[in-house]
Amino acid sequence: MYLIVGLGNIGEKYQLTRHNVGFLVVDKMIKNLSSSNINKSNFKADVFKVGYNLFAKPKTYMNLSGEAVIAIKEYYKIDIENIIVIHDDLDLPFGTVKFKIGGGHGGHNGLRSIDSHIGKEYIRVRIGIGKPLNKEDVSNYVLSNFSKEELNKLEGIITHTISAIDALKGGESINEVKSKFTLK
Repeated sequence: MYLIVGLGNIGEKYQLTRHNVGFLVVDKMIKNLSSSNINKSNFKADVFKVGYNLFAKPKTYMNLSGEAVIAIKEYYKIDIENIIVIHDDLDLPFGTVKFKIGGGHGGHNGLRSIDSHIGKEYIRVRIGIGKPLNKEDVSNYVLSNFSKEELNKLEGIITHTISAIDALKGGESINEVKSKFTLK
């Protein structure tokens, strides 16, 4: 069983923000699949079961994402190597998609929270959102909506990301996925 977690913030005003790219990927993954919604309040997440896999969108807001991930992980006894977290990455140019296991949180509060709850050795799908010109604008930047041009390109990026996640779930190693699916 895999747990695929898309990071983001709940609420309509955050729906198309850069910080919600993880939510956008999960939404697209389950859109046309037969899924069942799992209602357990202690999960602190929207959780969907598709076959043997779980898809989650934490309802804790970004900074407390680890609370949702650990609750689901412990309830279903999911091994850390079967957890895939999809998140935005300021340090990558827009449209870049990279994969790794472990590493630092790079200032990403959602990853910081997950790391503190379950450790660092989960699979990370990093989707580049670029960065603002001024470092002081980071908060506003990640919480701003994608531009129209970015949204047009995002559809292909999300489709590509889903193919990579499907390959991971299908048994391909992280190194195989890195070599086949990294977008620069």
